[in-house]
Amino acid sequence: MFQTKSRLVATLALAVVVLGALPSYAAAAGPAAGQVNINSASAEQLALLPRIGPSVAQKIVEFRKENGQFKSAADLMLVRGIGEKTFEQLKPYLTVSGETTLKEKVSARSARGEAAQK
Repeated sequence: MFQTKSRLVATLALAVVVLGALPSYAAAAGPAAGQVNINSASAEQLALLPRIGPSVAQKIVEFRKENGQFKSAADLMLVRGIGEKTFEQLKPYLTVSGETTLKEKVSARSARGEAAQK
């Protein structure tokens, strides 16, 4: 019985150490570079998103003008040229409220890495 309690204590101690390290690991991996409010961003700001060039960015702006604000980030898939695969890479960077904070272009390669971590 003493060995069992001893193992339990050792396991719990290890769990505390591992769980305590998680926040620092997450910080090392880094949060998303920023977010883009798809309801207020300009075409230039939208083009900072991975896999979004000037043409698709302009389609997003036009869609928003014609149909009103997006209710959820997933509504972006209603825009021609944005399918499920693209949306999955965009998702960490999208918001429908608040400020656009993304300041530089996100490469599709780094976006794939972000999506894989989540």
